[in-house]
Amino acid sequence: MIPTILPTYARAPFSFVKGEGTWLIEADGRRFLDLGAGIAVNALGHAHPALVTALTEQAQALWHTSNLYQIPKQQELADKLTSLSFADTVFFTNSGTEACELAVKMARKYGFEKDAPEKTDIITFSGSFHGRSAAGIAAAGSEKMTRGFGPLLPGFTHVPFGDHDALNAAITETTVAILIEPVQGEGGIRPVPDVCLKGLRALCDEKGLLLILDEVQCGVGRTGKLFAHEWAGITPDIMMVAKGIGGGFPIGAVLATEEAASGMTLGTHGSTYGGNPLGCAVGCAVLDHVARPDFLADVSRKAGMLRQKLEGLIAAHGDIFEEVRGTGLMLGLRCKAANGDVVQAGYDQQLLTVGAADNVVRLLPPLTIAEDEIAEAVTRLEAAARSLSAA
Repeated sequence: MIPTILPTYARAPFSFVKGEGTWLIEADGRRFLDLGAGIAVNALGHAHPALVTALTEQAQALWHTSNLYQIPKQQELADKLTSLSFADTVFFTNSGTEACELAVKMARKYGFEKDAPEKTDIITFSGSFHGRSAAGIAAAGSEKMTRGFGPLLPGFTHVPFGDHDALNAAITETTVAILIEPVQGEGGIRPVPDVCLKGLRALCDEKGLLLILDEVQCGVGRTGKLFAHEWAGITPDIMMVAKGIGGGFPIGAVLATEEAASGMTLGTHGSTYGGNPLGCAVGCAVLDHVARPDFLADVSRKAGMLRQKLEGLIAAHGDIFEEVRGTGLMLGLRCKAANGDVVQAGYDQQLLTVGAADNVVRLLPPLTIAEDEIAEAVTRLEAAARSLSAA
């Protein structure tokens, strides 16, 4: 008999009932050090006082009205995002998946409005992940994502990650945009080198294409800049964000230049819940913390500390770990042991990590993780490695 919850998840046998900063507390009282942060969602940790206050104060005033009316908190959050980024305009969604859908629509409408209706194709890269909607799985293109869900939404051209010749060869008269994650998350914590992001921007300018960045996982302070592309000194035309922007509350957004968004006029898109007062109140509180230069500098400082300790861990346990990759507090341990075994061994040490492709274990702690918690996390990873070596 099918369970009452559709069985699409392989859930770990834990039931967390409370969170405190970097810690999750199980129903039986055990405390787990959380290096997953809801898959890069809980940017400010669990039950951050400022987010609790923002949510409860807004909940006591007004939860939802719909986008039939003006929403002051939505305007406030849009103003914050545009002032902090390349963007001229913002559309709020409930998730990164919905942000992907709009980004695809926006790019195709751009081509249509520029009297080039044949320009509908979007180039994407192997190992990418853009959500699990019809557009998202078609954009990723991997068999794991698409098998059994055909016919797929057409109009996506897939090229190997890092293959510049294949990318250039893929551009045709029907290409409208290039879509890429500055740091692949699900694909195994694979950063796009700054020089390659610069090259992509130049290529899009040369060919008259839109550059779409998926910063759903790597954005909102995760890399030590508010947005990961800032390290390369470039700007996109369209960008998807979610996860960290709500600190645990479901909210996402598409940010765009006026030019890229020019086709999205009255009635071309909408959302019932997107940008409601609750979500935007929390989003404003998140940005008030994460966008501060001192906060971002502290993320980079702690990331350097964590990476150094992980390099030592790899040196001491070369039979289990192969390399550390990533940037900021978006790091991955590529394993020699099966990454699922490493995640499980972490559970035994009351440490939470997240698996990814390419036999990688993701380390995505809250950006507020303390120095002593970094040390404790590596101690627990070391204990996990010892247990696997002894098995």
